[in-house]
Amino acid sequence: MATGFDASEFVDREFEAAQSTFRGAAAMSSIPDDANRAPTRDEVDSKVGDLQSKLAELKRAQTALEQERAGLEETRRRQTEFTTGRQEIIHQLTRGIGLLEEAEFAARRDAEQMGRTLGEMREALNKVQGINDQAWTKDDFQIELTRANTTIENARMEWNAARLKWIVLSPENIERVEAKEAAKAQVPLTERSFLQLCSFGIALTWPILLGLVSLIVVLLLR
Repeated sequence: MATGFDASEFVDREFEAAQSTFRGAAAMSSIPDDANRAPTRDEVDSKVGDLQSKLAELKRAQTALEQERAGLEETRRRQTEFTTGRQEIIHQLTRGIGLLEEAEFAARRDAEQMGRTLGEMREALNKVQGINDQAWTKDDFQIELTRANTTIENARMEWNAARLKWIVLSPENIERVEAKEAAKAQVPLTERSFLQLCSFGIALTWPILLGLVSLIVVLLLR
C-alpha cells in the first residue's frame, strides 16, 4: 500500500542552516561597526580640540622648562662668577698685602736711615756754623784753622755720603727743584691766582697803610 508524500522528508536541514548563517554574515558585513565607520564632523572637531589643548599644554610645559633652564643657566653663571671672582680677589689681595708689607718694611727702614742721616747732617751743620773764626787768636790760629778744616771735611763727607744714599739729594734732582722754584718765582702777575695777587698787594701797600693809620691817630690825639 502506497504511503502519502511528505515534503519535509526531502528538506536538507543542514543546508538550510548553512544558508541561514551565510545570509546573516552577509547582512552583518554590509553594516560597518564603530571601529571601521567614517568619523562624523563632531567627532573630528572634538579630536581637533583635544589635540589643540594638548599642544597648548605642551607649549606651556615647554615655556616653563625654558624658564627653568634660563634660571639654572643664570645661577650657573653667577656661581662661576663667584668662584672666579673669589679666586682672583684672594690672589690679588694676598699679592698686594705681600707687596705692601715689603714696601712698608723698606719705607720704615729708609725712614730710619733717613732719620739718622738727617741727624748726622744737622750735627755737621751745627759744627760748621759753630766755627767762630773771629775768636781765633794769633797764638791758636794754626790749631783752630786745622780743626775748622777737619770739621768742614767731615761735614763734606757726610754730605757726599747722603748724596750717594738718597736720590733726592742727587745733583739732577737739586737742579730740577731749583729750576722749578725759580720758574715759580718768575710767574707773571697775570698768571697768578687771586689770593697770590692779594698777598702781593698787601705786601706792597702795608707800609703806606701803616703810615696813614699813624697819621689818623696823630690827628685824632690833637
